[in-house]
This record gives sequence, structure tokens and C-alpha cells, in this order.
Amino acid sequence: MRVVAGSVKGIPLRAVPGNSTRPTTDKVKESIFNMIGPFFDGGYALDLFAGSGGLGIEALSRGIDHVIFTDKDKRAVETIHANLEKVRLTDRAEVHRADAERALKAIKKNGVQARLLFLDPPYHMKKSYDLMDQAGELGIVTEDAVVVCEHDREVELPDRTMYFERYKKELYGSTMISIYRYQGEEGEQVD
Repeated sequence: MRVVAGSVKGIPLRAVPGNSTRPTTDKVKESIFNMIGPFFDGGYALDLFAGSGGLGIEALSRGIDHVIFTDKDKRAVETIHANLEKVRLTDRAEVHRADAERALKAIKKNGVQARLLFLDPPYHMKKSYDLMDQAGELGIVTEDAVVVCEHDREVELPDRTMYFERYKKELYGSTMISIYRYQGEEGEQVD
């Protein structure tokens, strides 16, 4: 596992010890960023269920200004800190050991608006994908926000949610990547 492109390209990242997380492979990570970027001119990103922090670190390397990482697993949080130190990007990140839903409420209080949201929960936690609509409801995403959902091929996510519309879906082995764009509340037009 390494940073695929950008300012810290090629630096290897540590995986979370044990079997509690599934690191996104470099091939899938590269495909994700080719679909959503591949590079950015600033803004905030949220990496919920961050695991090793690979997706958020990739976003920082490719031009996102600041990433908020959350994971409730202590070993994951330690791994994210170690990886951020390794790539020397600690000054552009916040790491919180928290439940994702609680983290969204804290982010709202801090007035952050993200243009990029990574949702990669444990595959059995299907209700976690509802967090993208919660982010829309809380107003913590920009009008051009993109959500990247990584899920099992057996988990069918909707093409349209209350705030987001899926515009890309790709299968990589047993992993499905669904990419959503913010559309505003159903019926509301976003320019």
C-alpha cells in the first residue's frame, strides 16, 4: 500500500494491524481518483471509517487542503497518525477516534464544509451509507461535493438518495465503488 500520485507519490503506508480493516488496494485507489479528480485545488475532505487513512492521504497528496479522519478503532487511529507523520502531512489533517455519526455532528459545530467525503465502512454496516444524506442534511458538504462509497458487490446502493445522485459505479473483484454528486434536497436544483 502506497501513495499513488501527487506531492508524496510512492511513499509506502502502514496497514492497520489485525483483520479489523480492509485496506483499499493501490489499483482501486488509483481508479477512484481517476473518476473523481484526479487532482484538486484545495478544499476539505472527510474520511469516515478511515482505517489506515490511505484515501484521505491520497487526497492530500493530490491537492486537497485539509482532511478530517475518523475511526473508532484505536489501532486505526494510531496507524493514521503514523502514516501522516511518515508523509509529513500532519499539519493538514485532524484525526479523531469517534463514531462516524457523532463525528459529523462535531464537524457541523466547527463550520466545516467538505467537497469530498469517503465512506468505506465495514461491509456489514449497510446503514452507514446513510451518512452521506446526514452530511447533506447537516450542511457540511459543498454544492459540488462528491461522495466515494466503497462497498461489497452484494450491497446495492440506490442511484438517488435524498441529497446525492450516483453518477459512476465500477466493480473491482468483490469491491464496488459508487461515486455520488451532491444534488441538493430532492426536487431542489443545484446550479
